[in-house]
Amino acid sequence: MTVESVRPETRAPGAPELREPPVAGGGVPLLGHGWRLARDPLAFMSQLRDHGDIVRIKLGPKTVYAITDPELTGALALNPDYHIAGPLWESLEGLLGKEGVATANGPLHRRQRRTIQPAFRLDAIPAYGPIMEEEAHALTERWQLGRTVDATSESFRVAVRVAARCLLRGQYMDERAERLCVALATVFRGMYRRMVVPLGPLYRLPLPANRRFNDALADLHLLVDEIIAERRASGQKPDDLLTALLEAKDDNGDPIGEQEIHDQVVAILTPGSETIASTIMWLLQALAEHPEHADRIRDEVEAVTGGRPVAFEDVRSLTHTGNVIMEAMRLRPAVWVLTRRAVAESELGGYRIPAGADIIYSPYAIQRDPKSYDRNLEFDPDRWLPERAKNVPKHAMKPFSAGKRKCPSDHFSMAQLTLITAALATKFRFEQVAGSNDAVRVGITLRPHDLLVRPVAR
Repeated sequence: MTVESVRPETRAPGAPELREPPVAGGGVPLLGHGWRLARDPLAFMSQLRDHGDIVRIKLGPKTVYAITDPELTGALALNPDYHIAGPLWESLEGLLGKEGVATANGPLHRRQRRTIQPAFRLDAIPAYGPIMEEEAHALTERWQLGRTVDATSESFRVAVRVAARCLLRGQYMDERAERLCVALATVFRGMYRRMVVPLGPLYRLPLPANRRFNDALADLHLLVDEIIAERRASGQKPDDLLTALLEAKDDNGDPIGEQEIHDQVVAILTPGSETIASTIMWLLQALAEHPEHADRIRDEVEAVTGGRPVAFEDVRSLTHTGNVIMEAMRLRPAVWVLTRRAVAESELGGYRIPAGADIIYSPYAIQRDPKSYDRNLEFDPDRWLPERAKNVPKHAMKPFSAGKRKCPSDHFSMAQLTLITAALATKFRFEQVAGSNDAVRVGITLRPHDLLVRPVAR
């Protein structure tokens, strides 16, 4: 299957007319399918596969094209006729702005990628190794046997500290990590509501939920302003991503604007910290639920290290640890929904996609599709062994996306997730405690509602 631009003068004579995708059932007046997407979004997106590879849904007054086939999502990611836009990105603009690498398109996006990419090159990542090691082992020292760990706050704490210390050379970020954790929970929940039920004027009313959202959003931007101001006041220019941004030039050779610097730092600290923190939470849940895999990680680490503390240099050798991480991301992807917009009329899987159409797809649904995975709902890290992984369709598992929108920090993220998982599983086993709730909390990202775990002795 391919994605091709469709222009009447270039279509072959006698070519079959493109079809219109079927419309999903269950829509209601005014809200369309938004009420189902808000009430049980994961089930709704997963059930769309039963109606075809592409299905039309309504979000409020807007028609949106939902893609359920992994090959088509891959083609979508690789085709320049589809831009970062649509309901998800419109809802995120209040946080990410319009001038950061996460939301920019075209020449601006390409220039921004050139600015930030050196920080994430494979040969740059080993320099972050000592910081990642230090933060991973700090968890094993701070968490005490038998003492309940709030997985939400602790996961955010380590994710923010690694990002701040590696990429922004920030000092210890405990207080800011806690602020980020609290604010993001409110902001991402509010942004999700704005995406699935786009009733713009109502969100400007002085209602308690709107005030909480606006206060949390303001604190996020204030936190970023504090980080930038502190760096400028210090007069220091370490070799890090923040220095690169402060010294970056636009296409005319002039310094980039303040808003772009701000939006780029927001993109480093917030979506990255949110997705890494959510993944750490799901890994802790998996270690507690599947102690046999925690034991295999411990055995693998000891075989690789000979009993010394796990280090960055060991990451490539920790294959089962990496497979556990992949399987956790397959079943509980932090980024569960993505949207794009067609900039030209195109063909997608034999269907016509009009110019300007919004497109939505769910990595959560695609990564659980029984057409792509045997025992699709089973936690099975061994499905990522080479002899089995080759049977997974090419685009059925892309945790860091693909094409020009591929996450630049994929190797950075996998390295820190591997070190954290290996360090924790080597020292502890985990169990959930009374009051823990590991049910999925759906917002712009997926995370457990309130995961509480207790480290126990090995």
